[in-house]
Amino acid sequence: MSSDANCLPFHPETVAVRGGREISDYREHSQSLHLTSSYTFESAAQAAAMFLGEIDGYTYSRFTNPTVSAFQQRLAAMEGGERAIATATGMAAIQATMLTFLKTGDHIVSSQSLFGSTINLFNGVLSKFGVEVTYVDAANLDAWRAAIKPNTRLFFLETPSNPLTDMADIAAVAEISCAAGALLVVDNSFCSPALQQPLQLGADLVVHSATKYLDGHGRVMGGAVVGSDKLIEQVYLHVRTTGPTMAPFNAWALLSGMETLHLRMEKHSSNALQVAKWLEQQPAVARVFYPGLPSHPQYALAQKQQRSGGAIVSFEVKGEREAAWRVVDAIQMISRTANLGDVKSTLTHPASTTHARITPEARQKAGITEGLLRLAVGLEHVDDITRDIARGF
Repeated sequence: MSSDANCLPFHPETVAVRGGREISDYREHSQSLHLTSSYTFESAAQAAAMFLGEIDGYTYSRFTNPTVSAFQQRLAAMEGGERAIATATGMAAIQATMLTFLKTGDHIVSSQSLFGSTINLFNGVLSKFGVEVTYVDAANLDAWRAAIKPNTRLFFLETPSNPLTDMADIAAVAEISCAAGALLVVDNSFCSPALQQPLQLGADLVVHSATKYLDGHGRVMGGAVVGSDKLIEQVYLHVRTTGPTMAPFNAWALLSGMETLHLRMEKHSSNALQVAKWLEQQPAVARVFYPGLPSHPQYALAQKQQRSGGAIVSFEVKGEREAAWRVVDAIQMISRTANLGDVKSTLTHPASTTHARITPEARQKAGITEGLLRLAVGLEHVDDITRDIARGF
């Protein structure tokens, strides 16, 4: 089994297509799918050497599989990292990162606008093991500094955030975390490496819900952590032991999705910008949240930090939950689902779905109102998307 070159000298679009391919003796052109739980050895000595890590090879698909390896190598190259480790889901990636680098008595500083499950992980799971979290406004650098404690070990942020597209200056936060001796972990699920590369801006680790734009077609779930070989080796040992690993079939599907990532994100962003501009003109809409709009409070940062605005447009309708649900119920083409990252546009009401399990106080602090809707703009024609939304106005 041989591997393609890591493709780092090539343009990002080429890396997404050619990076990290594992090629067998059959010289297949497309990535092979290796559906096997275990592997055989030529001798007892070879088996012992592989399990001790003295020589390279595949032993057991919980922690070594050629298809999963290809996914890891390609994503690492796309993010500009030395290494990646794949997990079963995005939340598994975040949990593995937290449990690898944190212990009882440690402290996290986190942006306050997060995916609901991440908040539940921090507040409901890590708190059981004595890990403390302080939430701050992602854009307020003084707040990041003020939240640091002697036991702060990790900074965590989403940028853009789910669902309000709040942004943090990754390079500036990286300087603060480095000075505090803390790791900076960035959730890059919304942008993907096609639009943003946090490692190049100073982040220590990047986490992904590969379920989203890396797949891009709503087919499979997956997650990943990307960073230096030294840090990822520690995450790998945790994942190898605890088992939240990616299935080979999912890795195979994700490799296919990644080949069209740049094309898709370019069109997602173009469509989203047009939809966001249209929403700003609608009398029923109180406010639109999209990094590609000049009205976004961090528009200048988005222009500097991202290649485009991305696919997520959140907007607040006048009339609270009743009006928001009316829009959700009126759509006929757009999918009513809490997932995102699909070629198909999706619409959800965060306060009653993705963020329903956090407290009303936490939702209010994060700016998630009863009138807020999150639209993940797909690849349909913009006129069809806006006409469908207008049904609820």
